[in-house]
Amino acid sequence: MTLYADGHPARTRAIDQAFEHLRVLQSTDAHPQFSFLGYDVVYGNIALRELKEWDWGARLANAGIQRLEFGYDVTREDFEVFLDECLARLTLQFIDSATRSPERKTAIKFGAIGVRGAEGTIRAEDLLPTATIAYSLQEEADTIRWLHDEVEVRGELPLLEAESVVKSLSVAMHGDREIVIPLLQLKEFDQYTTTHSLNVSVLAMALSEYMGMGPKDVRGFGVAGLLHDLGKVRIPKEVLTKPGKLTDEEWVIMRRHPVDGAKIIYESDRQLDLASAVAYEHHIMINGGGYPNRHFQRECHKASKLVHICDVYDALRTTRPYREAWEPDRILQQIEKGIGWDFDEEVSRAFIQMMGQWERRVAVVDDKTALPQYAAAMLEANRENTAAAVSAAASAAASADAPPPVAVPAVPDSPPSPAP
Repeated sequence: MTLYADGHPARTRAIDQAFEHLRVLQSTDAHPQFSFLGYDVVYGNIALRELKEWDWGARLANAGIQRLEFGYDVTREDFEVFLDECLARLTLQFIDSATRSPERKTAIKFGAIGVRGAEGTIRAEDLLPTATIAYSLQEEADTIRWLHDEVEVRGELPLLEAESVVKSLSVAMHGDREIVIPLLQLKEFDQYTTTHSLNVSVLAMALSEYMGMGPKDVRGFGVAGLLHDLGKVRIPKEVLTKPGKLTDEEWVIMRRHPVDGAKIIYESDRQLDLASAVAYEHHIMINGGGYPNRHFQRECHKASKLVHICDVYDALRTTRPYREAWEPDRILQQIEKGIGWDFDEEVSRAFIQMMGQWERRVAVVDDKTALPQYAAAMLEANRENTAAAVSAAASAAASADAPPPVAVPAVPDSPPSPAP
């Protein structure tokens, strides 16, 4: 549903197949119920051990879908509306409330889980971490590879997919109580453009947020970071992945990618003028050096200055065929040396300070590895807190001659649309 627009045959087939699976389940269980609690998936009262590490359980919980109930009379239309709501929550999209009837009844209910006791209701989200950080970035990386292929073959930029990836990265960065900076490590050099694009997007969003920018600017800088190297789809693979030193002729080809990228982005959507400008300017130094050459000297956009630093940092921290990866401290020293002639001073100082303060929040993983290790430890700690809270609620209820607390779904009749 992320890759294909509403009405696309592939999307329709996928929804039909998923709905058929639900109907098969309902042939033996007319009212199936699921709970997603961090990494635990519960069907009715049975914990599904084989889904212990299922990424989507954590993603759904993070999106506020901790409890899911299907009525016996669920329809194909109910199911698709539910999936639309899930998609909106997972990608932070806005659903026009004008297209949703508040009077519409649905046979599918979902929402957060609470623990009801003598003192009222304890919301599960106050006790359990959302655990978004535990999912890997494999699907985001796959989507970027697909996006690059689409641009290379069709010459068109699938903007919705690019924005969805940025929203997903933002969710991953904010899944726990403090921001995390997930950076993909390079496994094969022909995947460099994909991993680099994702990393620059993450770093750009982290830095813009650190500098106090609003959500709209942070997301815009993230899209610009994601697309900054889009022009490389026009570079022949033998040049892009060449392990040795480039010839002068090959450098001419390589240095075309900022212009090509800016043109692809701008022609795809005129509203992406910021991303187009960043694609054009991200290799230009403060003193006017770098490339492409310009007829008239002018100051680059602040987003370009920011992405330029993130671009250099991720490139130097990645092992390349012609050199080993640099240590973070060495890269930050290099950035400091370049202040005033290569890098903007304000942005550079902020980046160096951010990486110093948030060093422990940087998680370097491959695209199939769950994000940072300490998030799992936090999850276990919070689970223990949850158990203690439930136990305390049970004791209080018993002492008051009240029935013991039970987990109950807090499910609205009509799920609210996410904020834009």
